[in-house]
Amino acid sequence: MNLHGRGGRAVAAAMGTAIALTLGLSASPASAKASDGWVRGYDTFTDDFDDEGVLSRTSHTRSNATCLWQRILWAEGAKYRPSLEAPDRLFKSSQITGIFDDATYRATRALQARWDLGVDGEVGKASLGRAGTHLRKKSGSTARGKKLVLRYSGNAHTITIERNTEGKYLFKDRNNGWRQAGYDYRSCP
Repeated sequence: MNLHGRGGRAVAAAMGTAIALTLGLSASPASAKASDGWVRGYDTFTDDFDDEGVLSRTSHTRSNATCLWQRILWAEGAKYRPSLEAPDRLFKSSQITGIFDDATYRATRALQARWDLGVDGEVGKASLGRAGTHLRKKSGSTARGKKLVLRYSGNAHTITIERNTEGKYLFKDRNNGWRQAGYDYRSCP
């Protein structure tokens, strides 16, 4: 095929567009899940947290996904230092607000160091993936469209997390009310 003429360039452009669209449709699950708006998984649960969006002081700062992460910090007994002069403090259940504040940032860094991960204070693939290794099946089914109840065993506390029939993750907030782990809204008290 001769792609050097005017018609050839149009064919090449059309092929390039088709390839770009195909690659776009096969985007990584992380971008699909974060843009989908939910912490979500299907089938086996062991890799559900491996491809989620990033939580930080600049990304999904006020969200139920951040609230879920704070619940994990609490379950892990994460500690943080409020200032250079202050002693370490435990991340408390009263700090589970869904707002990625300074205490969440510092507790995340401390937990990343304890887990021998890169310490950047951002909750991405490595941090969430490591948290996912603490999930164990409690009841239900891993089949798509079925409810699954999981247990997260942290260093200090054990919490229950559910994956509903749509694959969306639910957790209990600091007042023991169930919340869906979403990226684009915050309903945690």
